[in-house]
Amino acid sequence: MGRLVGVDLARALAVFGMYVVHLGPSTTNASGIGAWVRHLTEGRSSALFATLAGFSLMLIAGRLEPKTGVAGRQAKARIAIRAAVLLVLGTVMINFYGDVVILASYGLFFLLALPLVRLSAKTLAIIAAGVAVFGPLLAFGLKVLITEPARAAAKAYDPLAQLGGAGLLDLTLTGFYPAIPWMAFIIAGMALGRLDVTSSTVRKRLAVFGPALAVFAYGTSWLLAQLIDGVREAAEMQGARGPGSGSGMGMGKGPKDLGAMGDMSAVGSMPPNTTGSGWSLLTSGPHSGMPFDVIGCIGVAITVIVLAMMAIDRLPLLQRLAAPIIAVGTMSLTAYVGHFVLSSQMSGASGGSGDSLTGMTAGAESQASWTPVLMFVFGSMAFAFIWSRFFKKGPLEYLLNLATKPAKYIR
Repeated sequence: MGRLVGVDLARALAVFGMYVVHLGPSTTNASGIGAWVRHLTEGRSSALFATLAGFSLMLIAGRLEPKTGVAGRQAKARIAIRAAVLLVLGTVMINFYGDVVILASYGLFFLLALPLVRLSAKTLAIIAAGVAVFGPLLAFGLKVLITEPARAAAKAYDPLAQLGGAGLLDLTLTGFYPAIPWMAFIIAGMALGRLDVTSSTVRKRLAVFGPALAVFAYGTSWLLAQLIDGVREAAEMQGARGPGSGSGMGMGKGPKDLGAMGDMSAVGSMPPNTTGSGWSLLTSGPHSGMPFDVIGCIGVAITVIVLAMMAIDRLPLLQRLAAPIIAVGTMSLTAYVGHFVLSSQMSGASGGSGDSLTGMTAGAESQASWTPVLMFVFGSMAFAFIWSRFFKKGPLEYLLNLATKPAKYIR
């Protein structure tokens, strides 16, 4: 009772989206409706998951009004403990399943969010906007400045990197989920959490703002790509040297490469933010981590969350029919970790290499079946629905909550 059921529904959709990316056919093997599903979930499902994580922080720290005094200190301690647990769990999982695991990044995100938990929705929204626009620019500049010897030296003294997981440099700048741009999702979720999302007026405004943000970001990126490409082709026709020759605009690769850099539909097909070209700042491709990508993903996340809440509230029958899906959302950590563990076991049992079924790092090119995705979607729904009949929390959610119990002794 008292849960925002629509948020649980959105959280389940984010988990299912990651199933599609990690377990489904690669972009080159998907076709028809499957290709659209793959395209829509690529990058956006993990961004939605991160935005919902920020929303969840406000449920701990005080949603409409921040907790203060002893309650506030205990809330911050609970967040810090969760961050530590996720950092350790994520580091362990990275050793087995690769850098695609997001949990270690969550641990860092939560620690970075601690100073912001008492801010208002307006202030958080302004900070999120600033991070979305300038975070990718900062990350791009730092990657240009940091040399390979400097990266090697940083990893040599990084305790997390020594444990075999993602080091602090990876979590902050060079990994799949770099904190510098990705904190925009966490902070945007915190801003949403501080709003009265039960208000119909607030929901209506968000239902307009979210899609508008997504259309602006993806539309502007596409128009810029077309415009620059048209200018380049016109220059070539006149016999002039185009931007792609390295002169003129002085941004490295020319705009003809813009589409390729934006086409990061297969997870792991290109390390995020490592194109080394200024033209990549204009892309909005999944996991590019560029301003238009971050802004567009925030718009999509807001849209999904608000529509899920509105659908649940206005269609009581939907809440009953979607009960198994909502149950997955109440134990999303279990569902997320479980799909890595079980899929690797299934792949090992089938005599595969560990990635042949799951495609965890690149959506294996040989994988052309949606069967694994459907198995995990319906399997997680069945497990979560049955489990929720007997227990209030999922298995890992219970353990995580248990780990935060010492926070109540803080005065």
